[in-house]
Amino acid sequence: MAAITVTKDNFEAEVLKADKPVLVDFWAPWCGPCRMVSPVVDEIGEEHNEIKVGKINVDEQGELAQQFGVMSIPSLMVFKDGKVVKQTVGARPKEDILEMLK
Repeated sequence: MAAITVTKDNFEAEVLKADKPVLVDFWAPWCGPCRMVSPVVDEIGEEHNEIKVGKINVDEQGELAQQFGVMSIPSLMVFKDGKVVKQTVGARPKEDILEMLK
């Protein structure tokens, strides 16, 4: 499944009430490491139907970034049952991101 754009308007439905784990990528267009991680996150979304992948642009969704204490990007968080169960900051290889989902 392709990554979805998450906003404060659809956050509850797409992330908190999701029926499967959600990998959320907090990013910004000007962030170099974000541009490196983004295609990897997209790839994971395409390859793994058992998870949902969402992206939050911190420039446009500052409220969500603040709510989850995002100070550095890229920040990746895994939500299960409406709660953050794992998170990491900075560019990570695909294997590390997949490990977060286990």
